[in-house]
Amino acid sequence: MPSSNAQMTAMTVDHDEPAGTADDDTLVAQARAGDRAAFARLVERHYDFIHRVAYRLTGTPAEADDVAQDVAVRLGRAIRGFRGGSAFTTWLYALTLNAVRDGARRRAREAAKAEAWAAQALVEGAAVAADDPVEALWEAVRALPDKQRDAITLVHGEGLSHAEAAAAMACAETTVSWHVHQAKKRLRRMLAAGED
Repeated sequence: MPSSNAQMTAMTVDHDEPAGTADDDTLVAQARAGDRAAFARLVERHYDFIHRVAYRLTGTPAEADDVAQDVAVRLGRAIRGFRGGSAFTTWLYALTLNAVRDGARRRAREAAKAEAWAAQALVEGAAVAADDPVEALWEAVRALPDKQRDAITLVHGEGLSHAEAAAAMACAETTVSWHVHQAKKRLRRMLAAGED
């Protein structure tokens, strides 16, 4: 199995630069004014980005699909509240993180109801292939506490700076640095335990 540093490097994905901010700014202004076509272009432009972040945080395509659709709906309701204090994509990160958290809470409530009513156990996602160390690493990332998972996903998975991740997580940059540090320590322990 590769070293944890090699795995952390493998988590980072080279992706296209976000669409020009001037174009996003124009589309956001038009969408805030009620232009449905501008809103549709914004969703189309950023849907893959939203889905990618959701997949990294949830680990299953079906949950990522649900989160991406939820974010698109939330975006329709929330676009008028976007004031442009940060980049549009930073705001999308925050919407996506919140949708993932809400989905996790909703699933926890559903699981508790199912257990209380002695219903069938909820179907879990497929097991991680033992021969895929990158997927094993992402599975470990998804097992981290929420703030650590979010910080490591934004910084190492999406390539955001600590300052950009702090804006998306609505916390201080030093807090993001601490969460990343703690996540790396925990991941090293988790992955070392998995090699035994």
